[in-house]
Amino acid sequence: MIKDLSLVKEPLRVRDKEIVIFRPADLSPFFEGESVRVSEFPFWAKLWEAAIVLADFVATLTPPKKILEIGAGLGVPGLVAAAFGHEVTLTDYDEVPLELIQRSAQANGLSVKVARLDWFKPDDLGEFEIIIGAEVVYAGRFFQPLFDLFRHYLLPGGEIYLAHDRERLRVLAPFIKMAENQFDVATSIRRLRSGEDQYEIILNRLRPKVF
Repeated sequence: MIKDLSLVKEPLRVRDKEIVIFRPADLSPFFEGESVRVSEFPFWAKLWEAAIVLADFVATLTPPKKILEIGAGLGVPGLVAAAFGHEVTLTDYDEVPLELIQRSAQANGLSVKVARLDWFKPDDLGEFEIIIGAEVVYAGRFFQPLFDLFRHYLLPGGEIYLAHDRERLRVLAPFIKMAENQFDVATSIRRLRSGEDQYEIILNRLRPKVF
């Protein structure tokens, strides 16, 4: 529960709009003891560079769309999409990031829907023109559930946009290869500079093939 967390309110500017997001100031409450397994790390708590790039992209989409964000974490792409006039549903498996998204949405005066989503047992959330996700492809066991999810929620003629750091290419490449059996895939590279660091983000667009 976020009431037990110390939070940081962080401003983020995307194109001509500025929003604020809430994130944990300290991750130690999520761990027991001194050792932390990778599977236990709250990856949703990090503001990923891929999420910033995806947010910048959705800010360019016109006219307003009905958008679903999966694996939303802090919800930056979905919140930015809402700030630019889109109808957005943000989802994650964990309850804490969903509470943080609601807090951020309220702070920005944004109207969004927030829902828990189990990729293996998707609930009925409706259908969407656009599905977005940042850093959601990270393990082979999720490949087919993701494809099933896309088919379940995407309206005919809809599109999927996924953003990942190029460092994740080892996992992303086989996912895209599998995706090409069901989707027309386009790829672009976006660069993001943060201080002295520069990140290369892979942005993929998937459109279901018509057989």
